[in-house]
Amino acid sequence: MASALNLCGIILAAGESSRMGADKALLPWPPPEPGATPRPGPTLLSAAILAFEPFTRLVVVVAGRNSQPVGVTAGACGAYMVQNPNPERGQFSSLQAGLNEALSRGCDSAMITPVDCPPLSANSLERLCDSFQHALAQGIWAVVPEKDGKHGHPLLVSRELIGQFLDAPVTGNAREILHAHAQRVAYIS
Repeated sequence: MASALNLCGIILAAGESSRMGADKALLPWPPPEPGATPRPGPTLLSAAILAFEPFTRLVVVVAGRNSQPVGVTAGACGAYMVQNPNPERGQFSSLQAGLNEALSRGCDSAMITPVDCPPLSANSLERLCDSFQHALAQGIWAVVPEKDGKHGHPLLVSRELIGQFLDAPVTGNAREILHAHAQRVAYIS
């Protein structure tokens, strides 16, 4: 398990969910049965926080204009919240805000996911964390889960890749940076 790592969970939840019509972070998880009335309870955000908790030293949730309701859920689950002051700049600006918070809290690596990706099982997260520890020893900076050739989340990144993300302009994106350092990225089935 990743307990030897100084790993911070980062959940990106600053999007406006304009196409969804409701804040994705606060959608019920697991989803209600078709036709059932949604009831208050676990959300995508709370499920992600609780999934990351056993594998990370702390969890940071990045919110935008939704900071009040997201902050309530984050706090109730024991996570920290940071507000992206300019969420209109896009997801990369939220990633940079979360990584800066992780570093300021003494973490040197991160497990990153957008809030709208349902959390992986504990077994899958443990496998990713174990793979990340082995990859770090081989000079690899990141591990990414994949299934049937499709890349997913969470992304686990080292201090070296965090530096690359933070040195990039806010107009950059994570995919470009990962591609620029493809020899330092391992994909885990």
